[in-house]
Parts: sequence; C-alpha cells; structure tokens
Amino acid sequence: MGTLSHPLKPGLYAITDSKLTPPDTLAASVEAALSGGAVLVQYREKFAPGPERLRQATDLQRLCRDAGVPLIINDDPELAARVGAAGAHLGQDDQALIDARTLLGADAIIGITCHDRLDLARSADASGADYLAFGRFFTSSTKPGAPPAKPAVLREARQFGKPITAIGGVTADNGAELILAGADLLAVVGGLFGGTPAQIEQRAKHFVRLFEQHHPLFTLPS
Repeated sequence: MGTLSHPLKPGLYAITDSKLTPPDTLAASVEAALSGGAVLVQYREKFAPGPERLRQATDLQRLCRDAGVPLIINDDPELAARVGAAGAHLGQDDQALIDARTLLGADAIIGITCHDRLDLARSADASGADYLAFGRFFTSSTKPGAPPAKPAVLREARQFGKPITAIGGVTADNGAELILAGADLLAVVGGLFGGTPAQIEQRAKHFVRLFEQHHPLFTLPS
C-alpha cells in the first residue's frame, strides 16, 4: 500500500455528518468511533462557517492524533493543511488531485470518489490517489443522488493495487458483502453515527468484527 507516513489499514472509515454529528456531539461521537476501532476518520462538513469548520477540524485532528488514526478532510485540502490532517478526500468536481498533492505533500493520504466507474478509478490511480472510493451501494440518506454501484466494481478495482473504499448506505448488516467483494475500507455515516457515544462505539465494534471475519489482511490494533 505504498510508503505513506500513515499507512492505510483495512477497517472502518468513519465519516462525520452535520445532522448526525452536530457541533455539540461531534467530538464525543468521533471519540466513540475511535474507541470502537475506526481506522480512518473523515471530517465532512459542507455548511458551517469557515471559523467553525477550522475549530471542529482542529479538535478532531487532536483526537485522531492521540488515537493514532489518520484524519481526512472532505473536499478541502487547504483546511487539511491548516490543521495538519493526514490528507483529503476529493470528489470528481473538487480541486485537482495534483494541486492537492502539491499543497499537502507526498506523504498525504488523498482519496478520490469514483462512483461506479472504473475509468474514473483508472484516472485517479494514474494521478496518484492513495485510495479509490466507490458507491453508493445501498440506499443512502447522505448521498441520495449518487449513482448506484454494484459490488462487482470493487472486485474489478483490485487491478489498480490501491486500497478500495465502499460507501453509501453501508451498515453492519450489509457490510460483509462489500468486504467479500473487495472493499478494504467501509465508509460509514448513518450506519455508525447518531445516538449515544456508547451506541456509536458498539456499532463501530460490529464493523470491526466484520473485518475480523472477512478481510484477510485485517489485524486488531495492538
């Protein structure tokens, strides 16, 4: 998986949401996901004012650093650079990967949304993406307009030799199917967040068990 300063590990990829993880519960929710075994966290906030996003991202970076888990910033490499996050996730309409790489450096983790298309994955791979994200695989309130994807695309994307992320309606009940199809990371929003920290931690542990059972390279944190 390359020579990243923060090597990507198979497992739960926790993604925040302004409705499910509002400002007053954001830190506690992410801390619970980390306690439950999340191996990657993405801060996804599209509506808050700049100063609030900076404050929230700074708090999450502190939590993730203390847990030894990389923090990824959605759609905003500049914010990632400001808070010292591990990297950024880019959609097809966001900043070009080469520009994000120039800003964040060679060791940053940069992921790319590929929807259900291998041609987008091929382009992202050629541009130096560190992981390739596909989805939505199931009905998703977070990404209702995203084109549907079939699990077979995960298997086909193994040809690129990059970590593969599955997103979109992922839960502990359907996640095993995606891991078996080739997903290294399950990116989860609604299937993880919402409710008490204890509930979030328990959901995270359920995802960890799926990887224990179904991913050949998964190992529990030491």
